[in-house]
Amino acid sequence: MQNKADLFPDRLAALAAHAKALSHPARLAILQTLAQRGTCVCGEVVDVLPLAQATVSQHLRTLRDAGLVRGEVEGPCTCYCIDADALRALADNFGTFVNALTADAPDGAAPDCC
Repeated sequence: MQNKADLFPDRLAALAAHAKALSHPARLAILQTLAQRGTCVCGEVVDVLPLAQATVSQHLRTLRDAGLVRGEVEGPCTCYCIDADALRALADNFGTFVNALTADAPDGAAPDCC
């Protein structure tokens, strides 16, 4: 069975996958925490978020699967850090996408729009 996302251009599918990975406030808070600390052990992230260890781990896995963070196993723990290159590329791609949408749009809402 074909995935409907496969019917769209790769760049749109990639943007949608990243948007989905960023679509939970906990994941945004995790990215902020990792950026502020450089590298974190998962337990340190749990200390600053109002979430259980298992929930934080699931969110970290989603971010890792999207390529926005990297994880390295160190003994019984996994250390995570942001992938700055991936986040910069994501910012560029979203910027390009939004700029293309708004390039010919008037300021504010279109006058004939609801």
